[in-house]
Amino acid sequence: MDYSVIVPIYNRPDEIDELLQSLTLQTYGDFEVLVIEDGSTDRCDQIVEKYSDQLSIRYFYKENSGQGFSRNFGFDKAAGDYFVVFDSDCIIPPHYFESVNRYLAIHDVDCWGGPDRAHQSFSPIQKAISFSMTSFFTTGGIRGRKNHIGTFHPRSFNMGISQEVYKETGGYKITRMGEDIEFSLRIINKGFKTGLIEDAYVYHKRRTDFKQFYHQLHFFGRARINIKRFYPNELKLVHLLPVFFVIGLPISLFLMLTGDGVLSKLILLYPLYALVLFIDAATSTKDLKISFLGMVAGFIQLTAYGIGFLEELSKDFKKSG
Repeated sequence: MDYSVIVPIYNRPDEIDELLQSLTLQTYGDFEVLVIEDGSTDRCDQIVEKYSDQLSIRYFYKENSGQGFSRNFGFDKAAGDYFVVFDSDCIIPPHYFESVNRYLAIHDVDCWGGPDRAHQSFSPIQKAISFSMTSFFTTGGIRGRKNHIGTFHPRSFNMGISQEVYKETGGYKITRMGEDIEFSLRIINKGFKTGLIEDAYVYHKRRTDFKQFYHQLHFFGRARINIKRFYPNELKLVHLLPVFFVIGLPISLFLMLTGDGVLSKLILLYPLYALVLFIDAATSTKDLKISFLGMVAGFIQLTAYGIGFLEELSKDFKKSG
């Protein structure tokens, strides 16, 4: 068995149905699927069962422990040479494993990741969120772009590791709040090689409205501070940009209302940034509605992340004080 697909799930049976359906269409079929039900009250066992004659699939129910430790549970049960982790809200294109297999045949990597894209069936808001989460002007290209900033750190919505990586690292050390970033950092620090497989992308549905998106990115901001607690040197300038975005708005408004000269014009950076996002979205999506929504999503993303970052950071200051 070449690959073991590990999918933790919590109360999202409809999502696993779409994911499993997409896996039946793979052009390369030497893989198994392990669905780890993480203490759900709305179970997906009956949905998994209907794919038992189309996929080599196993279902496990366990007490709730979070997605990181549920992945470890799956790793312990897996039989493949490589362990592949997908989020339950992903749809996998038919060529995924064929692309991974081709890449691994010529590249010596121990851990890989791939990008995420918007499926044609996604709603305009989902497509706008997908743009915002992958644009160079919001994330610096860290989520699966070839021109990403710094060393590529695979994320757990679309990530593969060798058995050796799991044996050496022991898998996820934390189960939430940036568990995939911590895992990627530890993999790299152990001397393992990571690689980006651009053609091994997934369609990542993420959140379906801006309110859910705000809460998700607020959590991501908090998670970045949690990572700092394990790796203080991993807090980079790029991670502070959403904070500057959040605190810069009231400061620039104050300067506009009370001052004159160059500093009073700082507020103009915000509409200029909105224009940059709109142009980038229009270039990549070719859709004006999604471009406008993508601009909104970008502002929500930076605001939510920045606020979450500051709220979690304040907890550390209170403890140290």
